[in-house]
Amino acid sequence: KQHISVIEQKILKVMSEDPQRNFRSAYYEKVGFRGVEEKKSLEILLKDDRLDVEKLCTFSQRFPLPSMYRIFVWKVLLGILPPHGDSHALVMSYRKQQYEDVLQALQVMRFVQSSTPQVEVYLHMHQLESLALPRRTEVTPLEPEAEDFLAIARAMAKIVESSVDCYWLIKCFVNQYSNKYGDSVPHLPKSLEHFLSLEDSRLLNHLRTCNAMSKLPYNLWFRRCFAGCLPESSLQRVWDKIISGSCKILVFVAVEILLGYKIMLMGMNKPEDITQFLENMPQENTDAIVTKAIDLWHKHCGTPMHSV
Repeated sequence: KQHISVIEQKILKVMSEDPQRNFRSAYYEKVGFRGVEEKKSLEILLKDDRLDVEKLCTFSQRFPLPSMYRIFVWKVLLGILPPHGDSHALVMSYRKQQYEDVLQALQVMRFVQSSTPQVEVYLHMHQLESLALPRRTEVTPLEPEAEDFLAIARAMAKIVESSVDCYWLIKCFVNQYSNKYGDSVPHLPKSLEHFLSLEDSRLLNHLRTCNAMSKLPYNLWFRRCFAGCLPESSLQRVWDKIISGSCKILVFVAVEILLGYKIMLMGMNKPEDITQFLENMPQENTDAIVTKAIDLWHKHCGTPMHSV
């Protein structure tokens, strides 16, 4: 135990000297001891009285988050929980009270009932807090932003059990994505073309010839962050990267989807057929697609590989 404690101290020292370095590579270099897992490195970070958000972002960018810590780390990175651990219980009690107050307000206004689907409750709560709640008498189609919110909410509700946690994660994820990446999202289709040209120019030329590039399901991929496209087991690994600081991971997931179904796509000549296939693509290979996408993202964006 004493030996491990010394090693942990050296790991922390290495990370404090340069948080941008690959944790395990630095660890091997400094102590010459192989066997500390990524989970152990994360647990060391989470033991701090004051969590280092920058290091948690760095870890999440380089390594997959263990499922047992994912929701907690998301809450810290999204600002739902403060860095100081002593404040977590108190802050979450405030979050819960705010959730209940907003929900009660909607109930008093008879905007939601017990029969209202939970994701629609989340939407109306967000609209109320954003001062964008429509009049109950207005019967109009949902705005694209509301449709995007519902898609993300449906996916998040399958990942998170607590309704309070779920609402706060949806709300903060959507707000972060809009505020931090809003100006970048319109440029993601052009980035997709660029990286697809590097990986498979023949496939890109086929999609261009079919006039399919402009009709790919960009809303599903980039506005909804693949919510409703990927199963949650794969989706949460993509969201790890978005929440910790990169929306460009979405481009590489899209590239790998196109590469993964190249044979199918090369056999299609109508853009509507290509779009329909991609909007309803098979679900069995998504874990492999996401793994390849993360590796490709590391390759092109200069992030150290998470594999040894």
